[in-house]
Amino acid sequence: MFGTQSKTDLALELQAQFPISRPSIHSRRANLTVKFQDLYGFTVEGNVDDVNVLNEVREKVREQGRVWWALEASKGANWYLQPQVSSISQAIVLKSSLKLSALANSVTLKKLIRKGIPPVLRPKVWFSLSGAAKKKSTVPESYYNDLTKAVDGKVTPATRQIDHDLPRTFPGHPWLDTPEGHAALRRVLVGYSFRDSDVGYCQGLNYVAALLLLVMKTEEDAFWMLAVLLENVLVNDCYTNTLSGCHVEQRVFKDLLSKKCPRIAAHLEALEFDVSLVATEWFLCLFSKSLPSETTLRVWDVLFYEGAKVLFHVALAIFKMKEDELLLTHQVGDIINILQRTTHHLFDPDELLTVAFDKIGFMTTNTISKQRKKQEPEVMKELDQRLRRLNSLRTDDK
Repeated sequence: MFGTQSKTDLALELQAQFPISRPSIHSRRANLTVKFQDLYGFTVEGNVDDVNVLNEVREKVREQGRVWWALEASKGANWYLQPQVSSISQAIVLKSSLKLSALANSVTLKKLIRKGIPPVLRPKVWFSLSGAAKKKSTVPESYYNDLTKAVDGKVTPATRQIDHDLPRTFPGHPWLDTPEGHAALRRVLVGYSFRDSDVGYCQGLNYVAALLLLVMKTEEDAFWMLAVLLENVLVNDCYTNTLSGCHVEQRVFKDLLSKKCPRIAAHLEALEFDVSLVATEWFLCLFSKSLPSETTLRVWDVLFYEGAKVLFHVALAIFKMKEDELLLTHQVGDIINILQRTTHHLFDPDELLTVAFDKIGFMTTNTISKQRKKQEPEVMKELDQRLRRLNSLRTDDK
């Protein structure tokens, strides 16, 4: 895709990917709900204000594209692969070996990524910066093809669950919900279930892998992005049978909500609302089921560069954005409705990410890691007690 096209061709391709959505005069006057397809083929429902927001966002993406092309022209096609630092601690460690220009590149790159990677560049930038390219380089070139051939026809609990979930993964999508799309998604998910038997398959991964397929264009690249995500980017054990890592993340998120949004946390506690009712899906599906696709991918741009702390920033931002409305609720159902309505109509990624990084405040990966270690013993204790109860019930049934 990138080898033979000129920068002009790529720029034209980027522009063509963002048609201006023009609602009719009747819909403008009546403020009717309108339907249209987004860049990745998903049907979007919204009002005219939502369409106007999307048009503004897409214009910003074009502007960002021009910035990226200018940097490629001045610094070279792969300028972002020069030594980078994504955290202060990493900068201190590498200070003696990094040149000033490399540090400058890191600052530039971090700002650029938070403003969004142009869709036409997203596959190669993700693949390089996430570590997927490095991971792929450690195995024979035929690894993915050999793996899919070796597992073809094998039946496991994981493959049975995958087959059950395929038709439920973004139903109605013009490619994913076709025999070809199902087959591609199945090969990626089944292949990974055999690569890592501890994970196997967990519901939620189907949505993540499906969106990776749409972005990366090829099964093999989507497979390696899934691998680096589960093995390097996210916390361990998020998708294992016990979901222990996910339980830890939920406890950490609850603590962070109390610190970053104390009024909301106190109100939710008074209503006996458990934030995991909404946040579990956010963390397992990485917002792919909750946010519009273009907003989700802006979150993923930052996730693949800065790490899993981004998920906490974004989850906190969603609550923060609706603080006043949430504080007026009296029922658990009202809270869920507000959060679902908010996420489904967050068409402006800049609005979300500005709150996530500017208003939520600074959080380091090291701080979150300490919080995880603090929560892990209690989570493991609860899971052990649950297992003992289940075993006791099975014994009584015999």
